[in-house]
Amino acid sequence: MVTPTLWVDMSNRHPPPRVVIERVWPEVDGGHFAAKRTVGEIAVEADIFTDGHDVLAADVLWRAEADAEWFVEPMAALVNDRWTGSFAPPDVGRYVYSVTAWIDRFETWRRDTAKKHAAGLDVRVELLTGLELLREAAARADQTDSAVIDAAAKALARGRVAGILDGVPLQDAMRRWGERSSAVTYGRDLVVQVDPERARFSAWYELFPRSCADKPGRHGSFRDCMRRLPYVAELGFDVVYLPPIHPIGVTSRKGRNNSVTASEGDPGSPWAIGSADGGHTAIHPELGRADDLRDLVAEADRLGLAVALDLAFQCSPDHPWVREHPEWFRHRADGSIQYAENPPKKYEDIYPLDFESDDWSGLWAALRDVVDHWIDHGIRIFRVDNPHTKPFRFWEWLIAGVKQDHPDVLFLSEAFTRPKVMYQLAKVGFSQSYTYFAWRQTKWELTEYLTELTRTDVADYFRPNFWPNTPDILTEQLQIGTRSVFLSRLVLAATLTANYGIYGPAFELLEHDARPGSEEYLDNEKYQLRVWDLDSPQSIRPVITRLNQIRRSHPALQHDRTLRFHGTDNDQLLCYSKSERDPAAGDPGDVVLVVVNLDPYHTHAGWVDLDLGALGVDHDVTFQVHDEIGNAHYLWHGARNFVQLDPSSMPAHVMGLRRHVRTEHNFDYFM
Repeated sequence: MVTPTLWVDMSNRHPPPRVVIERVWPEVDGGHFAAKRTVGEIAVEADIFTDGHDVLAADVLWRAEADAEWFVEPMAALVNDRWTGSFAPPDVGRYVYSVTAWIDRFETWRRDTAKKHAAGLDVRVELLTGLELLREAAARADQTDSAVIDAAAKALARGRVAGILDGVPLQDAMRRWGERSSAVTYGRDLVVQVDPERARFSAWYELFPRSCADKPGRHGSFRDCMRRLPYVAELGFDVVYLPPIHPIGVTSRKGRNNSVTASEGDPGSPWAIGSADGGHTAIHPELGRADDLRDLVAEADRLGLAVALDLAFQCSPDHPWVREHPEWFRHRADGSIQYAENPPKKYEDIYPLDFESDDWSGLWAALRDVVDHWIDHGIRIFRVDNPHTKPFRFWEWLIAGVKQDHPDVLFLSEAFTRPKVMYQLAKVGFSQSYTYFAWRQTKWELTEYLTELTRTDVADYFRPNFWPNTPDILTEQLQIGTRSVFLSRLVLAATLTANYGIYGPAFELLEHDARPGSEEYLDNEKYQLRVWDLDSPQSIRPVITRLNQIRRSHPALQHDRTLRFHGTDNDQLLCYSKSERDPAAGDPGDVVLVVVNLDPYHTHAGWVDLDLGALGVDHDVTFQVHDEIGNAHYLWHGARNFVQLDPSSMPAHVMGLRRHVRTEHNFDYFM
């Protein structure tokens, strides 16, 4: 058996450090990856302790990654040797942070001397010790703090104790200038990526510009899309996402409903990128020109919308790169280029890029140029198609480089794949990610999945974006076609997570016909032009608009970390709440309580068992909940309350909570 030994430098003037710093949060994979936050105050926690009973002090150290100067913010003790502090970066970008802690000899002296003085013991020797600590600190201090410390030293020399043992200005000055030979700094610097608020809170609307025309058979343009923007803004969305806008290949073009043979006039899939008109930096001629895109981006910005562009790193057989850089593609044994396939599915209209080609560096640089090109056109958000089919290190390199030059740019990962792969993509830099939400439908599935996403260390780097549908995903549940199932999935997506999106107008118009045996839409816009009746009486547009208004008016719905599930005695009723602040830290602020009937066919009733602490409500008191969809008010009392939801009218309550308050004059009201 080998006994571990600690190497100690016996010649060092100071003995080995006694302070221990562990379990710093946030820390992703030992600091290898950046934690994710948005602009605002960033909390940091750590376990900090030492042997014996000395008083400790600790600071958060932070700086911009490119700077050398460190800023310092004090930490405070919580319970059980857990400490907390925070810092507030002034802008987006990458920041470095760490934790330092030391034995505070002045505070230790002050605490012990105060106890002895209160007990009436002789503290003359202790005053001499304190005087020495004060004089040493005064010699180090700046002019302002030196005056405070000198005054205390003079008073202490005259035997005065009052004001020395409980004087806050002196405590603050001594914290800054007291002796720190015992100081220990955490063993590594950690990084946080600070993103714009839209990374944390956003509502996405996907539409095809080519289907924005007002007449059947006419190819829509950016100008047509501009006329659709007020509709999207009125719905309450803040990101409008466009599928690829590039020229579409002709070779092996897919026809309607993914037919392997295209008929005359079939526009092809926008994801089959590249033709004689250009590749990834070109615009499909029928959509318009670069100036039209810039006008679209400007008009969207005027309406409070950001334009997100699809980033699909793949090529049609007609892409200029196939001719100019054949080495960027994988070749089969017969010399032909390997098209994309997911057996038994074949995608003859798409050639994947070979990220391990002999000229991989040239390929990577060209793809970075693509991103920079569209950033120059005003695009600041990219939805990335199938990122899990490209190397992790490529994305780490690309996103880090882009965000170094443009820290406000965001990337949404479209990766419906294995969990660890999805999480790795988030770690290497993706700002948000698609999820398994579309297929999580039962109470147990939703509770387990959301607990993982919001209550584990996953929340430090993975921002979920919930989509009930996409052009590729029309789940069996939505294929039922009932209004209630669309409404329940909408409420869940919009309130369980702070980022969500819909593929419209298919969603609000309850489009539910699927290609037989698949989860793809029948008459899919991916392969044909569509004209949508936005004024259809079956549209759930009013509910979408109201939900987005609720999301904007309630800070509680703009975060994910405060999600809490509450018990129900009916498995078809899902109950959860979100609060503006962590309820464990005190006042939770704004609180929203949601109950959803998961059964699209039947009315369900039951009792909810509330965690009153998560709501900031005292035990056995009356409080008011306001259903902000149905505009109804209910008085609830205590933890156990009755709910009944009829899916034929509205399958969910989204309720703002108003707490009961009694004044000193016994006047009751709610706030």
